[in-house]
Amino acid sequence: MKKRLENKVAVVTGSSKGIGAAIAKKIAEEGASVIVNFTRSNRDADHVVNQIQSQGGSATAVQADISEQAGCDRLFDKCHEQYGRLDILVNNAGIYLPASLGQINADHFHKQFNLNVLGLILATQTALKLMADKSVIVNVSSVVSTLSPPHMSVYNATKAAVDSLTRTFAKELADRDIRVNSVNPGLIATEGTKEAGIVLDGQLEIPNLGKIGLPEDIADGVVFLASDESRWMSGQSIVMNGSP
Repeated sequence: MKKRLENKVAVVTGSSKGIGAAIAKKIAEEGASVIVNFTRSNRDADHVVNQIQSQGGSATAVQADISEQAGCDRLFDKCHEQYGRLDILVNNAGIYLPASLGQINADHFHKQFNLNVLGLILATQTALKLMADKSVIVNVSSVVSTLSPPHMSVYNATKAAVDSLTRTFAKELADRDIRVNSVNPGLIATEGTKEAGIVLDGQLEIPNLGKIGLPEDIADGVVFLASDESRWMSGQSIVMNGSP
């Protein structure tokens, strides 16, 4: 049976662990060659690459801070050197820093907006120089863009921005037949949510955010949006939160 992303090339930003790692592995499982992007330690990224290669897939780890133009240039230059083209961009890289209203300062604001929003913009701009028409962009947003839970105001705002950028970019890139959509996960059990104290031993610390999902649940949604199965969709945000 033909794989859904056979002979495609994908870049997944922030894919050394968590949701990004699951996306990279699932995309590779469906036949694409994958650039696994990381910012700091290469240990986790190399582990993801090794897992993909052990299953017969093709993957390369690339260190790059996408919140800066130099990092984006490095990432997509490496993609071009390794694979010669780009068919799928998954804007997954992001940071979550909880804080109440009284704790917010400029550093707290810029750390999140610089990566979650500016990084997405810079990565998309740079990727488009390499992408052919009829390529695909998938942004990883969040249900917090509309649910707006407390103590997450800046992060909530960054994800609301991601939803807005998804709709706008879809319109701007329609003449190239480049589809732009997003997945909006609910609470997912990752290293980040555990470190933040949101998930403790499989239980929710913050109530009323729905069921706990797994990174693989979101990866399935990303593959759907990256494949021809969603060819009649652009500018859409798919909520994946395990709740009705």
